Amino acid sequence: MRYMLLCYDDEQAWQRVGQPVHRAAMQEAVQLTHELHGKGQYLLASPLQSTSTAASVRVQDGKPVVTDGPFVETREVLGGFYLIEANSLDDAIEIAARHPGNRFGGVEVRPLLEIDGLPQP
Repeated sequence: MRYMLLCYDDEQAWQRVGQPVHRAAMQEAVQLTHELHGKGQYLLASPLQSTSTAASVRVQDGKPVVTDGPFVETREVLGGFYLIEANSLDDAIEIAARHPGNRFGGVEVRPLLEIDGLPQP
C-alpha cells in the first residue's frame, strides 16, 4: 500500500539552530530516502520552499481568491513529503518516526486513496 508522509516543520526552530544543523538533518533525510529506495519502498520525496514563497487559493463567488503564505496560522507548516510503499500502517509509522524533521515538528502518515482512472506516473 502507498502512504504519504507529510512532514510538518517549525521554520523558526530550524532558523534558531542554524544552517549547519539544518543541512545535517537534510542529509539525514536524503540518507533515509536512499535506504527506502534500496528496499523498494521509495516512490517520491521532496522538501518544500519556505512558506514565504507559498500562496493559498480559495474560490469565492466563482472567483479565485489568493492569499500569501499558508492558509492556516500555525507555527508548524508543511515542509515536505514522502510517497512510500509500506506493508502496513505500522511500517509507515516506523519510517515516519525516523525522519529528522520530528525534532522540530511532526510527520503525518496517511494511506493514499486509490482511485481507478487516474493517470499513472
